[in-house]
Amino acid sequence: MSGGSAVFLSSPHPAEAGDRAGADVVADLTALGLTISGGVADVARVTAGGADKRVALVDARVVAHRHALRRILADDRYEAAHIPGVLSVRGAAARTLHDLLAARVAATATGAPAPTPDDLAGDLAAAGVQVHRIPLGDLVAAVPATAAERAEAEAALRTVDEEGIRLNSAVKARDGFFTTFFVSSWSRYVARWCARRCLTPNQVTVASLCVALAGAAAAASGTRAGYIGAAVALYLSFVLDCVDGQVARYTVNYSQIGAWLDATFDRVKEYAVYAGLALGAARSGDDVWLLATIAMAVQIVRHQLDFAFHECHEEQGGGGSGSARLSNRLDSVGWTVWARRMIILPIGERWALIAVLAATTTPRTTFIVLLAAGGFAGCYSLAGRVLRSLPHRGRAREGAAARLRSLCDGGVLADLIGRHYPRGAVWVLAVLALPIAAGVDAAPGVLVGCAVAYVLAAGAAARLTDAGPLMWLVPPLFRAAEYATVIAVVARTDADALPAAFGLVAAAAYHHYDIVYRLRGGHAAPPRWLTWALGGHEGRVLVLAVLAAAGSDALAVGTAVLAAAVAVVALAESTAFWARGARVGDDLESDTVVHPPAAPPAGADTSARMPVASVTAHGGPPPVGAPSNGEQR
Repeated sequence: MSGGSAVFLSSPHPAEAGDRAGADVVADLTALGLTISGGVADVARVTAGGADKRVALVDARVVAHRHALRRILADDRYEAAHIPGVLSVRGAAARTLHDLLAARVAATATGAPAPTPDDLAGDLAAAGVQVHRIPLGDLVAAVPATAAERAEAEAALRTVDEEGIRLNSAVKARDGFFTTFFVSSWSRYVARWCARRCLTPNQVTVASLCVALAGAAAAASGTRAGYIGAAVALYLSFVLDCVDGQVARYTVNYSQIGAWLDATFDRVKEYAVYAGLALGAARSGDDVWLLATIAMAVQIVRHQLDFAFHECHEEQGGGGSGSARLSNRLDSVGWTVWARRMIILPIGERWALIAVLAATTTPRTTFIVLLAAGGFAGCYSLAGRVLRSLPHRGRAREGAAARLRSLCDGGVLADLIGRHYPRGAVWVLAVLALPIAAGVDAAPGVLVGCAVAYVLAAGAAARLTDAGPLMWLVPPLFRAAEYATVIAVVARTDADALPAAFGLVAAAAYHHYDIVYRLRGGHAAPPRWLTWALGGHEGRVLVLAVLAAAGSDALAVGTAVLAAAVAVVALAESTAFWARGARVGDDLESDTVVHPPAAPPAGADTSARMPVASVTAHGGPPPVGAPSNGEQR
């Protein structure tokens, strides 16, 4: 923790008053790095003007495990959080609480009882502040009113295995089959070892990247020993990839920049291994750069499908759609749970497949099997999402059209043209004309003409993001069209330039992933100047078509230069943004996604309701077509 204040709503606080049981809570709060004081006046003092650091209001009667206190005090994702007997605030919530205290103090002067943290949590909620209720599971946090209740709470405190709960809660719930049985069964102990040696989640994330890059380098050797080494490194990298999140949950140490590093490095690690396998195959005389680039493009499009669907649709409960009801029925059959977790080929299963195939077969076989499995998983997910998107099967989230337009990555040409062309599904067909023309080896003039048509269609097609239940398909359609064009143009014109095409797809993908991570982290989309500077997807394919028309030499050099330019600009702006504006927030890989509370059903009793941020866990077997982003770690 980075410090803060704990204020008991009684003066003196329990330790000063000689309350031995209360002194244990004081000791726990002190161990967690908080400064202890007592009295409502101290609350007013530390919350005046809003608190930069967290302020905890504590009931002197509270009985709680230290980890229960840690979960509310160390988690900076929420400006206001509450467990029985403890209210934690900072920032705007602290300012609101300061204003509310004046009324409470005035009421106390007229004989009203002194406020408790639970009372003040209700006041904050009534004032419109989202108060996050921290789920504690079997951990104890209680405010006993009598000696008998206190004895019962203290007995529960001693009975519950606090460390066991802390260790088990470090593991993400409802993970994939491979992760559950081959990683998390022992990685939690590695996470505890790291935490006790003060290793941070970000340090573990960087270690995971280094191990994966070493594996990619081993694969690039082109030897059987190198492929086996790459397989081992990929497994160990995945273990560390799980450990970093487990360390964060074990220590309750979350950060937005850490989530960004974790999500970004996952992509870097996987695609670096693809490149390593392609380099290794080339040493043996087998050119698999085409397969490697297609495999990467397929995986990126799968991710974009999931991201776009998630941005468009609210999560639904089991009673929402037919597919959700079917999912709930399948959950009652044990084997289907694991089957549906595996069938979407999440990161654990995918990396395990790559590792086994790399160690025992050839890079070509590895990519062919990966493409087959990824294609099947993508079709399964796509079918489910389409079913859930049909009329009356879901509802678009507020602001979905704007977020989807950001995901489209349209540049200045698309922006200008889109203002003057009517929207219509026919434009989608025009977008697909360019990769088709490139695939059939069209003449240079035809290819450039199709690229111009692509540019004209891109702006109009992007306007479909605010029309119809399938509007979320537009961004992944652009991704598929752009990547397919890059691959087809380079493969047909100069196959020797396919490594440069791999680099261009990877560079563009970095920018596309970064858009998603900003939106998921609660930030605005990247600035328009960045999208324009990168050309937008339509600008990049137009440049590529012109380079292809100029000849193979121009294409090879131009593709490499374009890839480098996109990578440098996107990486520089992205790194500056996250280093400058990173804030604590949600896991960008859908560990937890915080949405505003839904409105209550008509006629529901809301008299005692407290508006809280609802936390939706991603990682279990999603309903057919549910947004899972394909990754479970």
